[in-house]
Amino acid sequence: MKDKAHYKTAISMAWPSVLESFFISLAAMIDTMMVGELGSFAIAAVGLTTQPKLIGLTVFFAINIAVSSLVARRRGQEDKRGANEVFLTALCLTVVASLIITVIFLYFADDIMHLTGSNHETHQASVNYLRIIMGGMIFNVIAMVINAAQRGSGNTRIAFFTNVTSSIVNIIFNYLLIKGKMGFPALGIQGAAIATVIGTFVAMLMSIRSLYSPDSLIQIKYILKYKVKMQMKTVKMIFGLGSNMAVENLMMRIGFVATAVTAAKLGTNAFAIHNAGMNLLSLGFSFGDGMQVAAVALAGRALGRQDHAKAIKFGHICQRIGLVMSLGLSLFLFAFGKNLMGLYFNEPALIDEGAIITRFVMVIVLLQISQLVYGGCLRAGGDVRYTLIAGIISVTLIRTGVTLILVNIFNLGLYGIWIGILSDQFSRFILLRHRFKQGNWTRIEI
Repeated sequence: MKDKAHYKTAISMAWPSVLESFFISLAAMIDTMMVGELGSFAIAAVGLTTQPKLIGLTVFFAINIAVSSLVARRRGQEDKRGANEVFLTALCLTVVASLIITVIFLYFADDIMHLTGSNHETHQASVNYLRIIMGGMIFNVIAMVINAAQRGSGNTRIAFFTNVTSSIVNIIFNYLLIKGKMGFPALGIQGAAIATVIGTFVAMLMSIRSLYSPDSLIQIKYILKYKVKMQMKTVKMIFGLGSNMAVENLMMRIGFVATAVTAAKLGTNAFAIHNAGMNLLSLGFSFGDGMQVAAVALAGRALGRQDHAKAIKFGHICQRIGLVMSLGLSLFLFAFGKNLMGLYFNEPALIDEGAIITRFVMVIVLLQISQLVYGGCLRAGGDVRYTLIAGIISVTLIRTGVTLILVNIFNLGLYGIWIGILSDQFSRFILLRHRFKQGNWTRIEI
């Protein structure tokens, strides 16, 4: 009966985050399909901006994971002031960092896109897209840090509603702005970027509104009433957790960029197919990320109460639920992979090539979702140095090395790239699962 109650708790915590991540990935897929109506060059141009954009967001991902872990721990300790102090400190750091990073990306956008492998077909379109997205980044990162704090407190529904609404707004404005409908100008790829920024602005407004709810652990009213301030000791705690995660993210991005640049060098069509495959892989990530959010909140809360056994228990439960999801997704891709590729491309040759890539995705998601849950548990426990090392070994070294060897020496093209991605996910699964089962992550003080 106790196990049944634990599963019920995990599912209750996870479903908003899973659906949230799923709808974000679905919106990204629809976004790519709508842009794809302009031609394969458009899919390639937008795809080229993905890794630079994520590198720009690296510091915010690190802050957000630290915030979720710390707020979950403070909730377990029943320390409301401490939870609000963590949030306020993270919000201030986020605003300052976003202004600096935005200026850097706006100024160096042209050089950045040259480095990522743009060509004469894709360069200017990718530069314009990147500048618009990063110019509106502050809306996105403010929503992200608020939602991270709310997730840590156990309120995963706020992030679900804000991001689903944002995705719907994004799709609506894609329709209006890409090809110019209902009197709106036809802005092409730039229209897609503007639609994304409008969506994140709406998400930010909804996230801010959640801070005024009387039921929220994180509250503007509480911060003002009790004069909660940004504290240097809290900055150090966030940096203590976040710095390792930022380095982990950055080192992993090096591997991701190497993969993207290698794919871009194979030609515009090959890179478009690669990006369609990555779109489908993001569905697996969405389920894994949702379960990871639940694992961080539940394991973090249990550790705050010094209940190490329950933290491990919730980790196992979240991983098992994630495994069932990954099996379902693999079967779906097996049955409908070619049909999905037909939504991206009109050319039969591109659809057939893309269908083969979906077979790689089928296998990868089985490893991906579980390793994300294991990694989330380790981060909730503060074992961020190990996740850093695992990320460097699997992504920066194994993925990059396998990709470069198979593509440049054995001339396997896109297949070589996807074997590299598979080897990365397999090694991360092995490393993180091993560490999780050791149990040392439950005894780290943060």
